[in-house]
Amino acid sequence: MKAWRVASLGEPKDVLTLEDVPEPVPGPGQVAVRVLASPANFPDVLMCRGLYQVKPELPFTPGVELCGSVTALGEGVRSFSEGDRVIGSAVLPAGGFGEVALMNASETFPAPDALDDAEAGSLYIGYQTGWFGLHRRAGLREGETLLVHAAAGGVGSAAVQLGKAAGARVIGVVGGPAKAEVARELGADVVVDRHSADFVEVVKAETGGRGADVVYDPVGGDTYKRSTKCIAFEGRTLIIGFAGGEIQSAALNHALIKNYSIVGLHWGLYAKYEPSSLGECHAALTALAGEGKIKPVVSERLPLTEVGGGVQRLADGLTTGRVVYDASAG
Repeated sequence: MKAWRVASLGEPKDVLTLEDVPEPVPGPGQVAVRVLASPANFPDVLMCRGLYQVKPELPFTPGVELCGSVTALGEGVRSFSEGDRVIGSAVLPAGGFGEVALMNASETFPAPDALDDAEAGSLYIGYQTGWFGLHRRAGLREGETLLVHAAAGGVGSAAVQLGKAAGARVIGVVGGPAKAEVARELGADVVVDRHSADFVEVVKAETGGRGADVVYDPVGGDTYKRSTKCIAFEGRTLIIGFAGGEIQSAALNHALIKNYSIVGLHWGLYAKYEPSSLGECHAALTALAGEGKIKPVVSERLPLTEVGGGVQRLADGLTTGRVVYDASAG
């Protein structure tokens, strides 16, 4: 079979190569799937660079989430049958950027009927992260103001839709007119192009000086620091990631004098400490998708041969919505 492989670490364009490799065989508790779609995620970029907390042994195939059709069952798997259309995380080194991937059955779920393959493949990590972040960690309430950074990206776009579904007023921050248009299509009530406006001043103006009740921050660095200038009394800032490249230090005296919370979210830990909650979240997301309240924005559907370039565009910050390896793409 064909698969993209990383044999040394560096920029995706330099280290990703399309190769012929043996089909992976599922171990106990695993399923093998014919990959139908696999979106590029920032962890794929970081793993190529060797900068992610998960460091697969070289060589490996990236593609941390996918939609696939079950082709083989490992020992002890009773929850799925061959031909089932499923979504979830890939088990590296056999990731989604290949024709066949492996998945742990315990972290695999039926694909929502309301979504096509590329949309369904994009529902798992970003939307589960958003759901746990907004509901479990931040306790977002109807009528509150939610500030979402990188609102046109994979993680941010999910937060915009989930915030709207929860009844929040959403302010999305993006970089550039094309990304601003995506954020508007997602339903953001206010969109700020950070290249031409100061999001701190916009948030203050839009909230009558109160600030944002919840800040959803997958960027970090200076974005985090400036967000503390427009967070509300008893606000909550969610630390989702550091796509900006800088891991900031928090000024705890500032959190004290302004009465706001700094809330971390490592979504993957729920699979370790509370695995049943992943299924509960998936059921909630499937219902929202069926109601038309959430739908991943797929901006690029790439054949397997073009996946390497798509991952590099994500790394360079040139993408909007989701860039997806779609097995049906020409």
